[in-house]
Amino acid sequence: MNYKGDIIEESLADTATLKTVDIISTRVEAVTPKHKTPWLKQWTLHTIEVPEDKAEELAEKLSHAIETKNQSWYIDFKNDTTHYVIFPDKVFRVSRNDPEQYKTVVSYGIKLGIPRHQLDFSPEIKDWER
Repeated sequence: MNYKGDIIEESLADTATLKTVDIISTRVEAVTPKHKTPWLKQWTLHTIEVPEDKAEELAEKLSHAIETKNQSWYIDFKNDTTHYVIFPDKVFRVSRNDPEQYKTVVSYGIKLGIPRHQLDFSPEIKDWER
């Protein structure tokens, strides 16, 4: 089963990586103070689709393409059973049937300085570690 997710173009140090993914739609959002990216006026979000047999390879490639100068970013894509959450130089592969696994991912993102509200991967984890 294919994976779907979003890539914020501005989160990439190397946007050439976008040429290697199947972009199914693009939308632009104005940046607000809640985003905590005051150096940007907008986010360009590309919804991608990733074949199951390419997911691991793409996750690793994206982990080396994420911009790290301004703030910490992450990229994620998922299907019904598996969720890849990608940080700079670190990839988490989470079973969507085990919400406990998300605790490690969220804790890691918080340590990187990503706002907690942006790490809302699963409704099952919204009640802990606020």
